Amino acid sequence: MDLNSESVKKVLSKYKFRDVAIEELNKVSRVHPDMKVISATYTSSDSLQKDLLKLVGNIAVRYHGRSYNLPILLWLLDSFPFAPPICFLRPTSSMVIREGKHVDSKGRIHLPGLHSWDHPKSSVNGLLAEMIAKFEEEPPLGTKSPAQGDNPNDLLAYVSNLSLDEGGNRLDQEVKVSVIGGGDLGIAAVLSIMAKSCVDKLVLIDIPESSTKGGTVDLEIFSLPKVEVSKDLSASVGSKVVVITANAWSDEQSYLSVVQTNVDMYRSIIPRLAQLSPKAVLLVASQPVDIMTHVAWRQSHLLPTQVIGVGCNLDSERLSHIINISLVANNTGKQAWVIGELSENKVALWGNMGPGTDHLQALTPVSNSTKPLMDRALEMLKGRGQRSWSVGLSIADITHSIVTDKKKLHSVTTLAEGWGGIGSKVFLSLPCILGENGSTRLPGVALGSEDEMKLRESVACQVNLFMQLSL
Repeated sequence: MDLNSESVKKVLSKYKFRDVAIEELNKVSRVHPDMKVISATYTSSDSLQKDLLKLVGNIAVRYHGRSYNLPILLWLLDSFPFAPPICFLRPTSSMVIREGKHVDSKGRIHLPGLHSWDHPKSSVNGLLAEMIAKFEEEPPLGTKSPAQGDNPNDLLAYVSNLSLDEGGNRLDQEVKVSVIGGGDLGIAAVLSIMAKSCVDKLVLIDIPESSTKGGTVDLEIFSLPKVEVSKDLSASVGSKVVVITANAWSDEQSYLSVVQTNVDMYRSIIPRLAQLSPKAVLLVASQPVDIMTHVAWRQSHLLPTQVIGVGCNLDSERLSHIINISLVANNTGKQAWVIGELSENKVALWGNMGPGTDHLQALTPVSNSTKPLMDRALEMLKGRGQRSWSVGLSIADITHSIVTDKKKLHSVTTLAEGWGGIGSKVFLSLPCILGENGSTRLPGVALGSEDEMKLRESVACQVNLFMQLSL
């Protein structure tokens, strides 16, 4: 691996953590000596361009007793190695991408290690080892056609994954969203999502296990275009997003018993929903959202990137609005984020925007100079409740970013392990980029002692509660 070429040195000099990046690349070279580092121009999904380094090479994968070299490419962002690489397959002209759990239709690679990236615990060598292990279970590339003399089994496997209608059109091109739970929140989510006009079909499923009911009859009477009402989970098959608003509150008095009732309900629906739509993003709105998102992830066996909760998205949008409209004379577009637990332990952060853009460059804690402004905004935020219609609008906002592959930032409930040194498998609300494959978590940030204590307390409470639940 040559790090001394003029083009590489020029780009590398602009990296924020140049010396640490060089150390990480040298480690890669020792384990994967055939990997090459090249300077090139990276174009993001929103057409912004930047000169970056990329790692290119092959990884050796064994499948059915034979060894295959899979060509890959890793873009290294300028905050590497503290930001995870953006990973792609590099199929040759005779290869076809086999979309699956870890690879999308464009060849981008999605792995748990990328989602929970936390350098120095995370490394490129560890990521490549994970990539090899996952691709040995589910090869991401096949050959194009038997007519070219290639293995026909690869083509048959590809064709068998296609769903066609009577006219031969692919059904998986339909943008379908399912909402589970027919109560006020379920109805609010349906109406808000349809108002965004981002789906071809929306299914509202009123399950008998849920205690939140009542609105589906009215929807059946006053039928809406593109909306189907059902009581059968199988109606959700092939969804891109599955929103779970159902709650199964019991008559028990203790908090633990109430949560356990919801966990029991999830056990009867989540595995089935994941089986019917294995590529879907599960969006949890059941309460308590942090716990129930964790439960949904464990019971679905989906990737953590595919299971998120509504979290603090509504509070984050409200907080930014309060600051820019109510408290600042000239609207500067300043972005504020609410992270952590959906409780009194919420933590506020600032988001630094790139000059002349609406793209977040970094998260920063609240400083002494900005604390009075943030405290006043948070005090104003307390007076706004979490009503069904407002949460429904937040659900629609998140859903729209996913089905349109918008790559927009939201503060959503996600697996927090590895963020800011969190060592437990807990789910907290954190800023994530949302797209068609789910969530990509932003890197952690050092918090002040008071905010750090709030997050630690939330983690401890979740761990304690989880130990008492029967999953």
